[in-house]
Amino acid sequence: MTAALALGDDALVLSHRLGEWAGHAPVLEEEVALANIALDLLGQARVLLSLVGDEDELAYLREERAFRNCQLVEQPNGDFAHTIARQLYFSTYQELLYDRLARGDGPFAPLAAKAVKEVAYHRDHAEHWTLRLGDGTPESHERMRRGLEALWGYTGELFEPIEGCEVDWAALGEEWLARVTSVLHRATLTVPEGPRRGAWAAGAGRQGLHTEPFGRMLAEMQHLHRSHPGASW
Repeated sequence: MTAALALGDDALVLSHRLGEWAGHAPVLEEEVALANIALDLLGQARVLLSLVGDEDELAYLREERAFRNCQLVEQPNGDFAHTIARQLYFSTYQELLYDRLARGDGPFAPLAAKAVKEVAYHRDHAEHWTLRLGDGTPESHERMRRGLEALWGYTGELFEPIEGCEVDWAALGEEWLARVTSVLHRATLTVPEGPRRGAWAAGAGRQGLHTEPFGRMLAEMQHLHRSHPGASW
């Protein structure tokens, strides 16, 4: 299922990126919060990938071009503000998408009905920090601005139709933009300028075309499994 693979890969890759904060978060509370968000996403990824095949094989034995995640989630963490910008963009999108899927009668409705509650927390967490950093010190404001601008180009891909997800993608994009704009204005930030297209045409990640940092991340994520094939713990 194309949609299950795309949505599952989104969750899997972002889960790993957030897991990279373990031991590096700015405060202990954020260490726990980011770990919990990563675990929520990992749980979503397991359910979605199991609809396609063996979840372990799909996570650890596929090559880079076989992954269908959007390019946004594979971007490096950067500083904490950069990570929060990525979370604001993606969790707002994911909550809106899952809400629509939960209200439908498709194969993703049961998962979406449960996951949308988790994602609402993810989005609330990202909004809280966007407001705190954007309307904080000059330094925190500038870091938040840089993170938002650096990732803006990757957001257009989020609204390219995914085969198997029957939603109004144009309406989803409009609501996403309205929500993000509202948060940024409250945080004394502005919506970045420029097209939301990324390094390649929109939809590249869904086609298996990924940015350079993804290859390094994937090698790290798959190293243990590939080093000990068939091992049990």
